[in-house]
Amino acid sequence: MASAREVKLRIRSVKNIAQVTRALQAVSASKVQKAMQAMYRTRPYATKAWQVLTHIAGQPGRSSLHPLLAERKEIKNVLAVLISGDRGLAGAYNTNIVRFSLKHFLDYPAEVRYITIGRKGRDMMIRRHKDILAEFSDLPAAPTYTDVSAIGRLVVDEFLSGRTDAVFLLYTDFVNMIKQIPTVKKLLPLEFVSGEERVAVFAPAPKRMHATYIYEPSQDEILDEIIPRFTGLQIYQAVLESMASEHAARMVAMKNATDNATELSADLQLEYNKARQQSITNEMLDIAGGAEALAQSS
Repeated sequence: MASAREVKLRIRSVKNIAQVTRALQAVSASKVQKAMQAMYRTRPYATKAWQVLTHIAGQPGRSSLHPLLAERKEIKNVLAVLISGDRGLAGAYNTNIVRFSLKHFLDYPAEVRYITIGRKGRDMMIRRHKDILAEFSDLPAAPTYTDVSAIGRLVVDEFLSGRTDAVFLLYTDFVNMIKQIPTVKKLLPLEFVSGEERVAVFAPAPKRMHATYIYEPSQDEILDEIIPRFTGLQIYQAVLESMASEHAARMVAMKNATDNATELSADLQLEYNKARQQSITNEMLDIAGGAEALAQSS
């Protein structure tokens, strides 16, 4: 059994850790609310942009409307945009998205390169000797579209140049404070699922409306502007989703750590009391034994 002094030092250490984790939990709770507000603010624009884009690209011969809509006959090179966090102490958040990415491309028939957003994902991919085309880290706490637009331009340039035949976006989708799901989305060429399914990614599906659009300027000019912008918007939306997921995961992890530290502190306090009681009992026995020895010698 450890001495009472050693147990007391452990109690002090555990309480100090609990203070740190409680502070981190409070900070994450504040940040996750701001991240959720930013995430929800982008959804109306993303929804309408997708509706307009779907309407234009739904015309006959969509592959010839714009190069970013054209499917490649043979997929030789794939680019994966992996979004993780810059910091740890978020439970299994970073590990889950990296593991999900590696599993998704485990037996992929084409060569896969990565663009990493976040230091944790970059470091894990480097340790696994993956081909990293570019890395972006230290994004602002409240990123704007301008902060991630360079990533969208890089992705579009790689696809248009022919160095990449398909682009995938891997991020953590924010469902609620408890549930965050690793997700993969085909970014380029733009993949057209049902309108309700894609709109549901950004916001609750509205009632179906068969709107007639009058475009000014021409469809070609609109496509040249809206498709690259929407590609960047999807990356921006995924960054916001991932940030909200990271803060939520960190808040839950720090709450669990605080609860565990509190429970451990209580257990150590009981152990300290037992050790102290045992020490007092031993001292009393020593005194009683000494007194008895003195009595016998006299």
